[in-house]
Amino acid sequence: MRHDDSAEAAAHRFATLAVHAGQTPDPTTGAIMMPVYQTSTYVQPELGRHLGYEYARTHNPTREALERNVAALEGGTHGIAFASGLAATDTLAKLWDAGDHVVCGEGVYGGTFRLFAKVFARLGMEFSFVDSGDLDEIRAAMRPNTRLVHVETPTNPMMRISDIAGAAEIAHEGGAVLSVDNTFASPYNQNPLALGADVVLHSTTKYINGHSDMVGGMLVTSSDDLHERLRFLQNAAGGVPGPWDSWLALRGTKTLHLRMQAHNANGQRIAEYLEAHPKVVKAFYPGLPSHPQHELAKSQMRGFTGMISVELGTMERARAFVNNVRIFALAESLGGVESLIGHPALMTHASVPAERRIAMGLSDALVRLSCGVEDVDDLIADIDQALAKA
Repeated sequence: MRHDDSAEAAAHRFATLAVHAGQTPDPTTGAIMMPVYQTSTYVQPELGRHLGYEYARTHNPTREALERNVAALEGGTHGIAFASGLAATDTLAKLWDAGDHVVCGEGVYGGTFRLFAKVFARLGMEFSFVDSGDLDEIRAAMRPNTRLVHVETPTNPMMRISDIAGAAEIAHEGGAVLSVDNTFASPYNQNPLALGADVVLHSTTKYINGHSDMVGGMLVTSSDDLHERLRFLQNAAGGVPGPWDSWLALRGTKTLHLRMQAHNANGQRIAEYLEAHPKVVKAFYPGLPSHPQHELAKSQMRGFTGMISVELGTMERARAFVNNVRIFALAESLGGVESLIGHPALMTHASVPAERRIAMGLSDALVRLSCGVEDVDDLIADIDQALAKA
């Protein structure tokens, strides 16, 4: 999985899968694009016999094509699609019961923390939030009733890297499942299943779709048992994406390899620029040699994405920076072709208690950038003029 000649070969294989996996031309018309099956139900030829489809919550051909496509990109066997990334996380957690224990990285998306700490904890599940970049902390948090270890790598927004293979070993020794939120990296840059993870989670809203025009989620696994249980919950709880959102995400995956090359290149250039800027206290980006886990990132990632966080020293400086950009847009979310900028403490991680944010280094002076695919010199010029006003 190292970024070497074999990675280039893997990227060519990836490109073919991105365009074709899970799809065939429509047999009726020959349409090369997957149709949008905008239907709620299906006519059955006779009582007791159907054509593989009965009701659209359970089956939809457009959704199934997306599931097959993303599963192939992750090197998995089964994809299970949802109406949002949090719907996917919610379904994953429903695999277990009251009294079961989850070890979760403290650096997960704020919505994941909120779901675990304020919903499932109320229903009787137990959670330990740890620095998932430290395997000793994961190991120390394991209990006899631990059923799931959930990590996000790189973390949001501190860009901390988790050793996926090491976390998988710890989880499996304890009889637990390892799930990895791969949203920040995308399947182009990282494939957790190949490193020992049991389940991969995506907010397909982000890099997979890449155009900021839909909301969705995905779980991928190669375990037939986990797939059967997750598929049951997908249908039973009903948090499925509509066919149009599924089609939009499938449209996005066709250019994922091209977009990620641009995101990776722009992210690297901008991170290097920010690290050298006198008004930046610290830049957080796994592609920088100064990142404390740079070597680990190189060992399990093929590229380092367009996600960067910067510490600017004061809330006033952070506010002036985000309020004065012209190309970057001040908005939630990430991973689109357009560049976005945000303030995690007041936006994506507002639901995380202040003391927990501070403990993991997420200060009020932290700003997060999602570097799009625009001309990198224009993006750097925009950052430069905004920092001049900070």
